[in-house]
Amino acid sequence: MDLLLRPIVTEKVTSQTEKFNRYAFVVSKDANKIEIKKSVETIYNVSVKSVRTMNYYGKTKNRFTKTGVTRGKKNAFKKAIVELIDGNSIDFYNNV
Repeated sequence: MDLLLRPIVTEKVTSQTEKFNRYAFVVSKDANKIEIKKSVETIYNVSVKSVRTMNYYGKTKNRFTKTGVTRGKKNAFKKAIVELIDGNSIDFYNNV
């Protein structure tokens, strides 16, 4: 199951985890909510209450250097916010 690519650990997601028991993951672009829910439940042995997904499109970036303008593009990705049932939690730092 390569649906969950990596967890997102930022200050905003950490505060959401503490207040509302929500976790964020970068997921495969073709994954749907039902597949994400099943994947999280099997990998982390928790019960999922709800799943929200967001598509982020690649933004173009310009950088001005001595040799001229360098253009590039950031990668597009899909993000999933998974809310767990009360009493369940995921520990990302256990296997470090």
